Amino acid sequence: MRSRSMSPSRTVRPLAVGLVLLPLLAACGASDDTTTSEGTALAEAGAFPVAVTHEFGTTTIDEEPQRIVTLGVTDADVVLALGKVPVGNTGYAFFDDGLGPWTDDLVEGHDLTFLESDSAPSLEQVAGLDPDLIIGVSAGFDEATYDALAEIAPVVGRPAGVPAYTASREDAVELIASALGQPSAGERLVEETDAALASARADHPELAGSTGAAVLPYDGKYGAFLPGDARGQFLADLGVTLPEAVSERDTGDSFFVELSRENVGALDGDVLLVLSDDEDIDLAAENPLFAGLGVVQDDGVVVATTEERGAITYNSPLSVPYAVENLVPRLAAAVS
Repeated sequence: MRSRSMSPSRTVRPLAVGLVLLPLLAACGASDDTTTSEGTALAEAGAFPVAVTHEFGTTTIDEEPQRIVTLGVTDADVVLALGKVPVGNTGYAFFDDGLGPWTDDLVEGHDLTFLESDSAPSLEQVAGLDPDLIIGVSAGFDEATYDALAEIAPVVGRPAGVPAYTASREDAVELIASALGQPSAGERLVEETDAALASARADHPELAGSTGAAVLPYDGKYGAFLPGDARGQFLADLGVTLPEAVSERDTGDSFFVELSRENVGALDGDVLLVLSDDEDIDLAAENPLFAGLGVVQDDGVVVATTEERGAITYNSPLSVPYAVENLVPRLAAAVS
């Protein structure tokens, strides 16, 4: 299995995972044929040619792409939700093929090619897949790499003015749906994902007004994710606010707040969502200072499974419903 260094970055070491099948949120284009095989037409009438503006300029796509390579860590989810299966994809290292269990039904029976890097992809490997569109909305490649990729096929990069890996779920869906000629389907995906979160809030009102943080233990320290990050945003979307002792440490320079072993008291609140390689982690055993926190004493600690952790990190139209189904009830129970 692949391995990467552990830190509050956007990739982590993978763990063995058991695949759980749940209903997937998908959207259709104007066509009634929603088969995901290569060659299927799903674009809306008159969608092409389309000009898509992004960080590196404007890309014109003349006709509906069929052989799509996704170089952004969450881009494959959006493509799959729009009825296409990429011929090559990257993804977070939670999963061997970069795809979470929420994609199982959509990729079944298809040949998948995993691309090892989203920031410095192998041009030879990408070219060998003979793509007619390369998507790098949630990727980290620079302009030089973009230019090289553009020699292979039309490329859609991240939104203009947006740093690498920080495209919002809404912007990512809009860009990719436009590139695939399915802008209306993209709008529906955004609406349905927002509705799933709204339903979670309605079903679990106990979460509204509670305090809590998503935290990643690493190198003897703790990274508490801010609302600008997908993991922090998931809690915020449920009505959970960061403890003041964490938010006041936000300098605006990072997507997380780093806390030393001595400062874990800042994490006290109603719920603490732990994102760790070790699903059996005992925070108090590793750091006795946790034992004195009310959130620990009141059984408010939730250790996410690898799949749940992946779901809120991917923050896609497919993974959010998975997190709502699996993780939200655990969070609600923790604050009850």
